[in-house]
Amino acid sequence: MAIADWPVDDRPREKLLAKGADALSDAELLAIFLRTGVSGKSAVDLARGLLARCGSLSTLCAASERDLCELPGMGRAKVAQLQAVLELARRALKEKITNGNALSSPAAVREYLRLKLQALPHEVFVALFLDAQNRVIEIEELFRGTLTQTSVYPREVVKRALARNAGAVIFAHNHPSGVAEPSHADETLTQALKQALALVDVRVLDHFIVAGAGVVSFAERGLL
Repeated sequence: MAIADWPVDDRPREKLLAKGADALSDAELLAIFLRTGVSGKSAVDLARGLLARCGSLSTLCAASERDLCELPGMGRAKVAQLQAVLELARRALKEKITNGNALSSPAAVREYLRLKLQALPHEVFVALFLDAQNRVIEIEELFRGTLTQTSVYPREVVKRALARNAGAVIFAHNHPSGVAEPSHADETLTQALKQALALVDVRVLDHFIVAGAGVVSFAERGLL
């Protein structure tokens, strides 16, 4: 049955307008984005199939352009729309954390980093440089590596922090393997960076590891 033949209260778009976006399931929200279904399937049916095939909404959003184009109901136009939506979300979150105290919006920082790093096929190391009031001065990709490792040099990180007159820093890197758990090397590197930056009075507030939909905080784990 086409969505147009459903009771008005059950149609995703009307439901959103009446009850708010929070009232909709992932499939219903995705159906609004898709707008139309395919032969024999409504947009909601198609959305449910996409989610089932990918396993989760976050996996769908992190999929490559090539993989997305191979999904039923998705084409280059819809892939472009999805990438635009995700970029809007990233920019909105970046505005939120750069226009105020980063520590007052920890969820926004976490979500921004997840959206920025989760889909990358290679490992990158990112720093959020903060001033004395914990306002973001700059977000910078410092190092880029392979699928398994990246080389991070504490001396270079200290130089960047001093150049930006930073009072604190938040680090983040991704694990393309999909496993967010910190490795021994991650913990050793974090301590080396913390000690090097302490010599110039720059505090390390956190280090996040992003792997797919998972985000691990070193501060929350007591690893700082």
